[in-house]
Amino acid sequence: MLIIEGLTKSYGSKKAVDNLSLHIEPGEICGFIGHNGAGKTTTIKAVCGILQFDAGSITICGSSVEKDPIKCKSQIAYIPDNPDMYTFMPGVKYLNFIADVYKVKGRNKKIKKYADMFELTDDLGGLISSYSHGMKQKLALISALLHDPKLMIMDEPFVGLDPKASRKVKDIMREKCNEGGAVFFSTHVLEVAEKLCDKVAVIKGGKLSAYGKMEEVRGDSSLEQVFFELEGSL
Repeated sequence: MLIIEGLTKSYGSKKAVDNLSLHIEPGEICGFIGHNGAGKTTTIKAVCGILQFDAGSITICGSSVEKDPIKCKSQIAYIPDNPDMYTFMPGVKYLNFIADVYKVKGRNKKIKKYADMFELTDDLGGLISSYSHGMKQKLALISALLHDPKLMIMDEPFVGLDPKASRKVKDIMREKCNEGGAVFFSTHVLEVAEKLCDKVAVIKGGKLSAYGKMEEVRGDSSLEQVFFELEGSL
């Protein structure tokens, strides 16, 4: 589903991501853990085709992000931690715009389904500029789900969401995997990652310091303990 091999990205003399490799198979939720500046967002943006990288390769569903970016983007959903939208649009017009881009069939039914799910239906007529951060996050989630992506890529997806919406997102993540899709997401909430993820990747200074199935990385301790032990090591 997602294969990253030897990904390297530098900013001047600093390597933001250093020879990073990981594989995510269909049906897997992989959590991406690391402190601020560790290289999480750089990796995610490279996977989404937003950011060019210096070395390595990224393959999504058998297609190269570099050689066939349009096909790759058609099969993913990217949800950033701070959604950037056309705030002059009403919510419903924005969703229809996204549906046009992806040529979504049955859009009205899908928009209603997800808007009802996230309790945003009554607000879709209002301008996005009037939305709270949480409402924008919900709108971003709805827009990302309209084209039934095979791979969901999410950067801190629970930030700004109320507990009920967070629960819905977790259910959707697992549902996508049960249908043969996959999820790759970053989070600072280690308890969520521990309960939700099949795999976990811990990044420090641009390099993976731990990677594998959750039970293998965690061992007999908690993910929180493993993370802070890795962060304290040189």
